[in-house]
Amino acid sequence: MGVPEPVEIVEITDPDDPRLADYRDLRDVELRKSLEAEHGLFLAEGEKVVRRAVEAGYEARSFLMAPRWVDGLGDVLSRGPGPCYVMPERTIEQVTGFHVHRGALASLHRRPLPTVDEVLAGARSVLVLEDLVDHTNVGAIFRSGAALGFDAVLLAPRCADPLYRRSIKVGMGAVFTTPWTRLPDWYDALPQLSSRGFTTVALTLSPDSVPIEDAVAGVDRLALVLGSEGHGLSARWETSADRRAIIAMRAGIDSLNVAAATAVACYAAARR
Repeated sequence: MGVPEPVEIVEITDPDDPRLADYRDLRDVELRKSLEAEHGLFLAEGEKVVRRAVEAGYEARSFLMAPRWVDGLGDVLSRGPGPCYVMPERTIEQVTGFHVHRGALASLHRRPLPTVDEVLAGARSVLVLEDLVDHTNVGAIFRSGAALGFDAVLLAPRCADPLYRRSIKVGMGAVFTTPWTRLPDWYDALPQLSSRGFTTVALTLSPDSVPIEDAVAGVDRLALVLGSEGHGLSARWETSADRRAIIAMRAGIDSLNVAAATAVACYAAARR
């Protein structure tokens, strides 16, 4: 099919083929989380995202795609080591549990997480996430941060996985180019960032919150802190931040979805 060596192209017709185990039941979130953690893998979905993952240096365990995508991804497949499993789109749907709109999937090896110091090296603007459990929100936040000039993302231990398939897809692969890691110490995470020279600005409805434009004005190294979808920031993180900020809104509306709020706050921070 016009694909350079050394990639092995394997045509499969049986959706129960054991070689497809990495791609099975992708809609079952709990199953996928345990399987991917156990085997040290993650899934990328769609031609653009698969390409960005491989170009970022992630090593593929295998690829799965419909025949019409093979030639277009030939340069990606040539980076190996493969194999590339090729199936009709209807059969892929039987394996994954849903229609893969962009016809291409890849199973890739995870990397060891870097240290906080490695992620923060040279960073001027950082997003810090506490207990965001929705994969879509995490992906959207990575995408906003990357688009608006943020250099890194730090996640509290209970945040959703940025390498979960839905997170990657929503973020259009921003997780592959944005340095990130998990914070080993939740309780003192913000004071430790302050000691590293960052001004921590928490987005919260605290009584002493000021407009986000004022909170970030004059800040050199900024850590923008965002809380969970339901309750927002914990009391510990809200009080241990250097500053607290709000996004000004019309009367009767007090908040935005956390992904939307992040985009607005990142835009204000980028203009500081």
